Amino acid sequence: MPELRAAGQVVKVATAANLLDSLLDNGIKVPYSCRAGSCHACIVRCVTGEPQDNQPQALDAQSRAQGWRLACQCQIVGDLSIELYDPGKQATRATLCACDWISTDVLRLRLIPDKPVMYRAGQHALLWSAQGIARPYSFASLPDADPWLEFHIDCRHSGAFADAARHFKVGEHLHVGVVSGGELHYEPDWHDRPLILLAAGTGLAPLYAVLRDALQHNHQGKIRLIHSAHDVQALYLGEALRDLQDSTPLLEVQQVSAAELPAALAQLRLVSRQTLALICGQPGSVELFARSLYMAGVPRNQTFSDLFLPHA
Repeated sequence: MPELRAAGQVVKVATAANLLDSLLDNGIKVPYSCRAGSCHACIVRCVTGEPQDNQPQALDAQSRAQGWRLACQCQIVGDLSIELYDPGKQATRATLCACDWISTDVLRLRLIPDKPVMYRAGQHALLWSAQGIARPYSFASLPDADPWLEFHIDCRHSGAFADAARHFKVGEHLHVGVVSGGELHYEPDWHDRPLILLAAGTGLAPLYAVLRDALQHNHQGKIRLIHSAHDVQALYLGEALRDLQDSTPLLEVQQVSAAELPAALAQLRLVSRQTLALICGQPGSVELFARSLYMAGVPRNQTFSDLFLPHA
């Protein structure tokens, strides 16, 4: 049986056992969320030994070369010694400068990092609470434009991080770790191609950043943004989006409730075969968006999606 060393413990585990399960089963606390290799919450560093990695593409080459692996995607096939992720060392401390409700369900966090954080619009980050709770969220802020890091926390349902966030106070410290996930971003060579942006709930966060990034690059194609929520009280950023629409003739913004969404999607029309679509939200919403875009004529290879997976 392979020997697993972690957090000062040495335990025997079954061959091919899942690394995350083995750590949790032996009382070694490792944060996790999706168990699908998407959120990166369960990242650990292999010091000696090498597990079987079932999703090596989930991390960039530099992170892999440093020994980082996603525990949920690894099987233990030989003796293995690992180091747990320490946000105090590997992430950036940030101070909460604003914490406000921008809808009935959405809490907006704005953080000032102790040192510059390198990221791009639409990218994911791991937010660590002072209690060691880690969850992935997309940047809603824009690099080099906003003095803070902004995140939108969906608090409609109970969850470890969301429940803790309800009690955050300005001046508290969190840690921010940038991860390689996040399929949604703007490419400068898209400057004259029509864009369709479809967001459900806090799926608006990365698309708001991508939209602003496109406008900052003086995008010349038509942009249509549709944002939906379960009811109109849960919609947010309405004023900011209207201001962008008023100042950008090629931008059309529509915010609708879930009941109004099918009618809005049925009105999608392909402006050009060069149209690109970016979609974000919970799996059911993303599936609906993708199907509607396909029916409207957007080629599948021109549709980019980011799933907000529920906690496993």
